[in-house]
Amino acid sequence: MAENSIEEEPSSPPSNQQNSNPSMLLLKLMSKRRTWVFLFVSVYTVLLSLSWNLLKSVLHWYEVQSSASSSSGWPAMYASVLLGVAFGVLSMVAALAVAVPATLVTWITVLVLLTFCGKPRKTLVVEGKKLTAEITGFVVKVLIKEGNIVAAVCAVLGYFALVGKNKEGGQNADFE
Repeated sequence: MAENSIEEEPSSPPSNQQNSNPSMLLLKLMSKRRTWVFLFVSVYTVLLSLSWNLLKSVLHWYEVQSSASSSSGWPAMYASVLLGVAFGVLSMVAALAVAVPATLVTWITVLVLLTFCGKPRKTLVVEGKKLTAEITGFVVKVLIKEGNIVAAVCAVLGYFALVGKNKEGGQNADFE
């Protein structure tokens, strides 16, 4: 009799049927740390590739404009502003990738501490909404400020680099 009960136990479905459900497979895949690392690296690879291509196209446009027009500094000004904006946005995206997990940890910590202080659930919901609005507003302000600083620094450095390169190499400076 003991032999029959042991033989009847393995009647669970095979593991390949359990994994065939696409949502379960996706959930299992997304729970792996290496999946998130891969996504992080691939997103940054795409961002760097796009910014590199933008940099090359802006520099090519500047080269064409500076060779076609007189020696005014407007093409260098336009190119440096475009470069500053591109690198400012790129720095904001990079900072956002670091800020979101830190913000979530801060938000969860504050809610857990409020729970331990004995706040009722309705109060926690109200406080959670207030915290979300405050933290999100603060993060957006910091990201915009840092992005603007990076954009301004890149624009100024880009302008002086382009004007210096143009004066140094003549009108047909090569940026490749």
